[in-house]
Amino acid sequence: MLSGAPGPIGIFDSGYGGLTILHGIRQLLPQYDYLYLGDNARAPYGDRSFDVVYEFTRQAVVRLFEMGCHLVILGCNTASAKALRTIQQNDLPKLDPERRVLGIIRPTVEVIGSITQSRHVGIFATEGTIKSQSYNLEIHKLFPDIQVSGVACPFWVPLVEYNEASSPGADYFVKKRIDQLMSLDSQIDTIILGCTHYPILLPKIHKYIPRNIQVISQGSYVALSLLHYFERHPNIEQRCTCGGQVHYLTTENPTKFKESAQLFLHEDVQVENITLS
Repeated sequence: MLSGAPGPIGIFDSGYGGLTILHGIRQLLPQYDYLYLGDNARAPYGDRSFDVVYEFTRQAVVRLFEMGCHLVILGCNTASAKALRTIQQNDLPKLDPERRVLGIIRPTVEVIGSITQSRHVGIFATEGTIKSQSYNLEIHKLFPDIQVSGVACPFWVPLVEYNEASSPGADYFVKKRIDQLMSLDSQIDTIILGCTHYPILLPKIHKYIPRNIQVISQGSYVALSLLHYFERHPNIEQRCTCGGQVHYLTTENPTKFKESAQLFLHEDVQVENITLS
């Protein structure tokens, strides 16, 4: 069993996309310490099997626990879809029943009912998240009247990670998926960006999306959900240190992470390399 003194809030992602979640949380809750871990060496997770995503995510959670985190947020839709429930139900009771692991799908879904007027919602996400049907299932639990259509966007993450999000070539891939989604359901009035990389593509998305459609980016909603979570669970909040510091870890080259992180955070970061197993 793990235990110990209060520590930072852990944020885990397979790569860089979780930085949009970290940014959103820090905007609302800057007073806490954060420890960000990107498994960049094994990214992307989007097309990996449930078993592999679960194992990789479990390794990251264990490492963040060992580094003092009492709360870990899976800032990755694929990990939230494929690993969260198993970790919560099977691993936490053995590792430390007092610690918590949260995902980012449920906080996003909770706001949808108050946003959509047509009750038709679209999802852009990785292939793994779309195949998992996680958004469909969570939305129908809370809002059974809402129609959900999802489209996988396999080229969107590479566009972001290779710094091509603003390039003319990105227009083709963005417009193609928007057209595909709208052909599935022309009544969609709300679209969830179900991958944390996708907010970097928002200028292109807004260029081709019909003007009546609202696009939901997850960072601010996850942050608000965390604030409410702390209000309901002060015992967890008290285990999170408040120094306003952020530390970054990557399983890949720290220099590459540092360069790419600037696309998401627009600030200089210090990065440490670690291994997961």
